[in-house]
Amino acid sequence: MAIPERFSNLPDYAFPRLRALLSGIAPGLRPGEAPMVLTIGEPRHAMPDFVAEVIARHMDGFARYPSNDGIPDLLDAIGGWIRRRHGIEVGADRIMALNGTREGLFNAALALCPETKAGARPVVLVPNPFYQVYAVAAAAVGAEPVFVPATPETGNLPDYAALPPALLDRVAIAYLCSPANPQGAIARRADLERLLALAERHDFLVFADECYSEIYRDDPPEGALAVATAMGLADRVVMFNSLSKRSNLPGLRSGFAAGSAANIAQLRRLRSYAGAPLSPPAQHLSAAVWRDEAHVEASRALYRQKYRIADSVLGEVPGYHPVEGGFFLWLPVADGEAAARRLWAEAGIQVLPGAYLSREVEGHNPGRGFIRVALVATPEETGSALTRLREVLYDGA
Repeated sequence: MAIPERFSNLPDYAFPRLRALLSGIAPGLRPGEAPMVLTIGEPRHAMPDFVAEVIARHMDGFARYPSNDGIPDLLDAIGGWIRRRHGIEVGADRIMALNGTREGLFNAALALCPETKAGARPVVLVPNPFYQVYAVAAAAVGAEPVFVPATPETGNLPDYAALPPALLDRVAIAYLCSPANPQGAIARRADLERLLALAERHDFLVFADECYSEIYRDDPPEGALAVATAMGLADRVVMFNSLSKRSNLPGLRSGFAAGSAANIAQLRRLRSYAGAPLSPPAQHLSAAVWRDEAHVEASRALYRQKYRIADSVLGEVPGYHPVEGGFFLWLPVADGEAAARRLWAEAGIQVLPGAYLSREVEGHNPGRGFIRVALVATPEETGSALTRLREVLYDGA
């Protein structure tokens, strides 16, 4: 049986491409050095210290099927966090626990994208570069993905308002990641208000990927659902967040979606047939983690320390932009693949070519001239790795 064309045309995922790129190249290490893998966004800060105790207390839950929508205590904890963090009330009927937000970002398109829009094939707007599940979700629903540049010229955020009105009339969903992966840019309140007004004018939904919202340099990033609520447009937004980055628990696979009761009901309906809810112990642990901020503040302090290290080491590199939020550096280079090969061969440092996170549109890939560097190691390791990176790529260039 033939593979559906909409999936066979997808490029290989970033990390298999990187393995192929570096295949056969020995890492260039000095005596006593170990390879530094700064590719994947996997936090390495300490987990909350109560994880094992909560799991142990609820071990008997592994003998029961999990709640599909989220146990009441978890929904209450998420609602409480949204109230404290964003200042809005979101009831349990407007929240769904997720098995990681990648599940939600994909399934929300399945549940909420119409078959047609304005009498034609619907459009899904995707920032370019982007988290790859956005494009796969568009393919799964048969929508037309429109990749919108998010470059230094646009503040590293997509300018959806610059698209033609006729195309905007066909838009069903617009993805927005803030702080952005990979560039670390933050959508300000005015940016969100502009996007939400556009969504209301052209009748589309905004899927707000806010997984990096608790890692930031200065002020806490605005939340799209909170801004939409203030505008009376809460039904235009589905907000996604998780414990992977906030709480250094990527293996827990725990997140949530929040939005209007009608939209969440559609997500729950799909989940009841095709979803994979969190185990009961994981749900109890997630509730405890959403209620605790001490570990989040400690982790954020470490990221801020690494921001300062990056500024000190790389601040004079032409085109360097200090990170606003998240934990990636988006560094300018002549060619991302060539830079990744050189760093591995000469310094034993693995980074991700920016082109692997972007799509080519009209002969141009906006990520080609960048590499993504994850600030997930210790401050000491980060300083050492960035110094070596600068020596290899920038000193004397």
